[in-house]
Amino acid sequence: MSMNRHHSRLLTGLVLTAVLLSACSGGDNAAPVLAPASVPPAASAEPAPEATPAATADPALGPVSGLTGLPVQGALPRPLAVMINNAPAARPQSGVSEADVLYEVLAEGGITRLIGIFQSQSGVVKIGPIRSIRPYLIDLGESFGAVTVHAGGSPAAYAILQSQRKDDLDEIGNAGAYFWRDKERKAPHNLYSNDAKLREGADKLGYADSTEVPQFNFADPDYIPLEGEPAAAFGVQFLLQSYTVGYTYDEGKRTYARSVNAKPHLDLNNGNPVEAANVMVLGTEHKVLDDVGRLSIDVELGGEAMLFQRGNKIEGRWSRQPGDMIRFVKADGTEAQMYPGVTHILIVPVSPSFASHVEVTLPASST
Repeated sequence: MSMNRHHSRLLTGLVLTAVLLSACSGGDNAAPVLAPASVPPAASAEPAPEATPAATADPALGPVSGLTGLPVQGALPRPLAVMINNAPAARPQSGVSEADVLYEVLAEGGITRLIGIFQSQSGVVKIGPIRSIRPYLIDLGESFGAVTVHAGGSPAAYAILQSQRKDDLDEIGNAGAYFWRDKERKAPHNLYSNDAKLREGADKLGYADSTEVPQFNFADPDYIPLEGEPAAAFGVQFLLQSYTVGYTYDEGKRTYARSVNAKPHLDLNNGNPVEAANVMVLGTEHKVLDDVGRLSIDVELGGEAMLFQRGNKIEGRWSRQPGDMIRFVKADGTEAQMYPGVTHILIVPVSPSFASHVEVTLPASST
């Protein structure tokens, strides 16, 4: 697959940054990233109501999570947005199978960062390794009304956190007592916490324990999609070969199981597979701002997207209204409904093209 000149510069800049970072003792904290340029969100029409049969709550089951569409026990707490290390030395991670929503997005050096949005699952005994934050990662976490959890960050990220008085838990700054180091791993890939400690820390710092949280629209779990194309499996290539992600559909479980570099992605806490009922892959503008590898990543203006559900792929666009989370809009302008369960959102560059980062495997022929 040929690269255009812009993509070549992007890849070269990030790979060179990775080499520089490997020589620094501070890991990704040693190469700060500038905040994305401030661009007003493009005006777009509100997605029209979806025609797919909607999931209906059974009063006997009690409340339902707005992020997973699944029954929950009692009132839901405020979400936590945890920055999770995804360097090879940090794998396998802990707690990633228990996040309601899991993002994957590039950081400098060609590495990717995971953002786990934790709300409906309680008693998550270990989350991490936890890593540093960037401006666009703050933006993504806050789109869920979450308390941001991290260990350090770029100067631009700190400027945002401090000047705008964000609700954050920083192991290096204001919340070190609510994190711990695991002696079984080498720093900086050994910093952890859990949901109980993080909520204790948020309470100690006086953060609100509840907030308005956007909700996905959910389809009836038994609804069979009538649109899209078959997608038994697909792969997503970010930039480096060590960040090749795969998803394979399990018809019995109605989920896509995730793999990393052709190996199943398992949660170290419980050995469970990291899987999702819905997987969005989004194309956004990525810019290398300087020779240090600082990035600007658009998470506001919308663009090309693919949605994988129930063994099918739907092509459309991602959209984000002010104060809302990212949503998938189909070609007819309606918002796609999610199936009850976990949602993964992967953000890739649009060079040399969005489609060049995604490879779909069709189901085996029955003939």
